[in-house]
Amino acid sequence: MENRVYRGFRDLKVYQLSFQLALEIFEMTKSFPKEEKYALTDQIRRSSRAVAAIIAEAWVHRKYPKSFISKLIDSKGEAAETEVWIDFATAHNYMTIEKQKYFLEKYDEVGRMLISIINQPEKFCK
Repeated sequence: MENRVYRGFRDLKVYQLSFQLALEIFEMTKSFPKEEKYALTDQIRRSSRAVAAIIAEAWVHRKYPKSFISKLIDSKGEAAETEVWIDFATAHNYMTIEKQKYFLEKYDEVGRMLISIINQPEKFCK
């Protein structure tokens, strides 16, 4: 990561990517069967949105590096949970293998970005 000043969580590439993925998942899940509305659809939407939301929460905690890191670890956990729901959606044929591959690659990228920040919190913490 380059040396720069981050004015807010919206400047973070990991936030931007996770936000975009949550939007894409929302659109994709519109085609899921109605019987999945209160199960898979809600779960995958919730966890995908939580990735970005917890990054925003972490940003507020950056005065306290351990808390900042803890929140980023929570965000990584939500990304992993989203991957599980993607696997379920694919197993039930609600999502193509190609779409699964796309999302898993993107969430892997989110995970790598989060680990990079976790390993260098001084670049982000006050």
